[in-house]
Amino acid sequence: MKLVIAARKTFGPFTLDVDFTADSERLGIFGESGSGKSTLVGLLAGTISPDSGVIFLDDNCLFRSENHINLPPERRRIAIVFQDPHLFPHLSVRENLLYGYKRCAFENRRIDLESLVQILKLEGLLARGVNNLSGGEQQRVAIGRAILSNPRLLIMDEPLSGLDDELKFQIIPYLTSVCDAFGIPFIFISHSMVEMRLMADKVIVFEKGRVVQQATADQLARQRMNTSQVGYINLLKLGSPRPSDSLYAYPWGRGQLLLSFPARRPDSLFELSSKDIILFKKHPEAISARNLLQCSVTGLFEAGNRTGVELECGGERLIAEVARSAALELEIREGGTVYAAVKASAFRELG
Repeated sequence: MKLVIAARKTFGPFTLDVDFTADSERLGIFGESGSGKSTLVGLLAGTISPDSGVIFLDDNCLFRSENHINLPPERRRIAIVFQDPHLFPHLSVRENLLYGYKRCAFENRRIDLESLVQILKLEGLLARGVNNLSGGEQQRVAIGRAILSNPRLLIMDEPLSGLDDELKFQIIPYLTSVCDAFGIPFIFISHSMVEMRLMADKVIVFEKGRVVQQATADQLARQRMNTSQVGYINLLKLGSPRPSDSLYAYPWGRGQLLLSFPARRPDSLFELSSKDIILFKKHPEAISARNLLQCSVTGLFEAGNRTGVELECGGERLIAEVARSAALELEIREGGTVYAAVKASAFRELG
């Protein structure tokens, strides 16, 4: 997907003035509330008309003010999944799913109901009313309805912000797998850096109605490590644990990690803040933290007054952070060896 947009739209005191080109099948739009993300959605979908400018999706012109081109929403073939599922309460799950499909031109129908239902695991829900579904189930139906409209672009406008963390990180695999399975490019909009890292390859950062940066999600997370209260978040996929005294041992790389709790489900995703990793120059004689890992330093990067330390630990990777002065005192350098200590209670299960 190639998106070219140079457009301006003013609402009272707020002006969205953007000019960027993005070439990605998994594009993220990142920014705080009020930065212009939802206005961009309207411009792309055709529900809001720019005051001036151009919008191209691939080689198709959606809007050009000079030539008075402004394709109506139904001709743009852009589907949107919102924070609220917006399901039709008088229709069953099956009928909700087929709503967009029935309004899709025959020549564009390449995704069938059966295939979609299998990927989203909706088989047992088709005859039910949508008011009898959980929040996660409703959002999966909303995703399915959008996909069955056979769009050439799917826009997800903060689709996870209304869900608790457990549901949120259960939904993400469905979002990525269904788009991958049917080859649908998407734009994922969020103000959550963790969500961005799980969903997007390239990210465009909005501030006060303007584009201020384009980068990968991981580059953004590293740059913002110094200003984030949680630092850089390491994302770890851990398998089934076994009891180990009062703790739980999870296989990880060529070793294991000890956590203070069992996972809610197999192959759960965990987060570990860079702030919760303590580095030692030498093997400490005694330490209360239950995880002590011998690591090779594979790289260093600066973020404000902090130094990010890239570590290779038994075939797996982590990022720790230390003050610049500490990096100098510990003589941390690429290719060197350090010991990383992590408390068993420092991990958090995402889902």
